Amino acid sequence: MRHFGFLSDEQLSLVFHTIPQRLDLSSPAPLLAVALGATLYCPGTRPDLVGAVHKQAARGVMSMVLCLEDSVADDEVDQAEDAVVAALAELHREQSGDLAPDAAPLPVPLLFVRVRTPEQMLRVAERSGSALDVLSGFVLPKFENQDGYADRFFAVLHEIHERFDQGGDAARRRLRVMPILESPVMIHAETRTAALEGITDVLQRHRDDVLAVRIGATDLSSAFGLRRSRDLTIYDVGVVASMIADIVNRLGRHDRGFVISGPVWEHYADTERLLRPQLRMTPFVEADDVDLRRRLLLENFDGLLREIALDQANGITGKTVIHPSHVALVHAMSVVSHEEYHDALAITDRQGGGAVASPYRNKMNEMKPHRAWAERTLLRAAAFGVAAEETTYVDLLELSMRATSLSLAGGAA
Repeated sequence: MRHFGFLSDEQLSLVFHTIPQRLDLSSPAPLLAVALGATLYCPGTRPDLVGAVHKQAARGVMSMVLCLEDSVADDEVDQAEDAVVAALAELHREQSGDLAPDAAPLPVPLLFVRVRTPEQMLRVAERSGSALDVLSGFVLPKFENQDGYADRFFAVLHEIHERFDQGGDAARRRLRVMPILESPVMIHAETRTAALEGITDVLQRHRDDVLAVRIGATDLSSAFGLRRSRDLTIYDVGVVASMIADIVNRLGRHDRGFVISGPVWEHYADTERLLRPQLRMTPFVEADDVDLRRRLLLENFDGLLREIALDQANGITGKTVIHPSHVALVHAMSVVSHEEYHDALAITDRQGGGAVASPYRNKMNEMKPHRAWAERTLLRAAAFGVAAEETTYVDLLELSMRATSLSLAGGAA
């Protein structure tokens, strides 16, 4: 699998200076974590889960979560768990060639199951058996370590590894977790510091088991009865924005290296606008695609694009999404520009410090202070590719939408 894999070789060569790398379950974990991109959530109760997985993979979804938690009603959990286990089994049979030995396997993204408890995580693993081979790991909700609760998840994960790794391809079969930081004890001022210290401690002790850390802004906002409108970004909600800053401060330091994924954008249908549009006209005029800007504004996705840009500026990589129409926006904004790439190369190629003008001659590159940024940028370049010198995110967005036949008003997963 590869980002923008739905484009032809000719299309890739036209819009990319360096095309994204091919990835599989054995690719290095830091690269996979960055490559998650727009992680699409799908309720476990959705009809035809297998069909949804294949459809979204073909449209460019690189990571997908089959959810057994908040998107599933309490009285439907057993039904949803049955459906997820059955879907994993069918996907495994497909990938193994058992269903159609002569057919090429249909695409499958990096696949995760969002469980409610450590006990459910173990139960899903036990019921899935060899079908765990198609799974990348589990998403852990409301992650905190009061009374050792987070440690229980890791104890179960290690038990799963011991019970189901029977001498096969260990690198491929290794499961990793993505904790969601969304518990009220994290956002309340009097408990935040201790909660983050406990979370940081347990994540560092189990660093190799953690693929990425996700931020659950919906639950964090609910602690104050708040919900942002499509006119605002999560960074306009002060109590949540301060929490994001503290999470990045704890876990996003270069020496710790956790990939932190941005909170979900909840909106996907047109509603009445209160504030002025936030999407500049100039990039669309220059790309000769003013119609695309109009379509984005009709769906109010200028707010999502602004939030993605602010995510990146604040050390956030990728984003949780709940609608397929969001995926192309996240991925187009994740491609490394030609200018960024050559800045990063110039910084990492030079040893001993110092400062010089950038290759584009429009900024100063300082070798030591900018090195961590450069290394992160090159990792993102490997995952999402480097745009050709004349390619803009407008070009990438329009090409992605056209190639996948996904209108901005398309159906959910």
